[in-house]
Amino acid sequence: MALSKRQRAKVFRGAQYALLVVIAALIAVVADWEAIRKSFFDVETAKEMFPEVITTALVNTVVYTALGFAVGLVAGLVLALMKLSSVGPYRWIATIYIEFFRGVPALLVFVALSVAVPLAFGLKFDIYSTAAIALGVVGAAYIAETIRAGIKAVPKGQLEAARSLGMSQGRTTVTVVIPQAFRIILPPLTNELIMLTKDSSLISIIGLIATQRELTKYGREVLSQSPTVTPLLIAGLCYLIITLPLGYLSRWMETRGAGGSRSKKVSSPESKGLGVSA
Repeated sequence: MALSKRQRAKVFRGAQYALLVVIAALIAVVADWEAIRKSFFDVETAKEMFPEVITTALVNTVVYTALGFAVGLVAGLVLALMKLSSVGPYRWIATIYIEFFRGVPALLVFVALSVAVPLAFGLKFDIYSTAAIALGVVGAAYIAETIRAGIKAVPKGQLEAARSLGMSQGRTTVTVVIPQAFRIILPPLTNELIMLTKDSSLISIIGLIATQRELTKYGREVLSQSPTVTPLLIAGLCYLIITLPLGYLSRWMETRGAGGSRSKKVSSPESKGLGVSA
């Protein structure tokens, strides 16, 4: 007897659940749980990491990310306005910058700032300046596209209404367009912040003193003195302490509309598969 479309869907769904159960059973039988516990969940190693993993590594990760995001936000706004400018050279410069820094690995930017720039120009940045500039330079390329999309998503009627009241183009942009654009792009901007949080781990390639270590650097140093990989697991969990609330906040703002429900939705470059990568 031929099955109906609904019955076939039900059988297919049941087969998927059965496959999942079989795979889980195989893993449960084959895995060496004692070895896994010793490797990933060594309680003594985890205890030794606290409270320094929080008070130093996690705090430094947040500081580096905040500095980079602040620089990226300001630079991204300038680049977005340049790309929307009616003056050709401004658009060309912004386009070249955005395409270049979206196309090169973020790791190269960190290496350039820590090695190439000091050799070429005799400039030497401290660790906080390096983190702020490197993360800001890369983040600005993505944030600029997000802001530009937000500005273009502001209804033209808002601009026309402001201009009809006698406001200049500049004042309309600053007091009407940009505030509305930022309300629209709050969710994708939160995603940019998450990407920068993860990219802050690249600062670990630069020589850091004990008080400057971020999560990845701290986890690697403890790992070198430990027979288990528990330090990496603890470091990863600390990243989740930052990124999971931000991810939920972004989805909550998208759900609530955060200014975008009545306008076009704006996606971040990362959501289109163009995320920052080392």
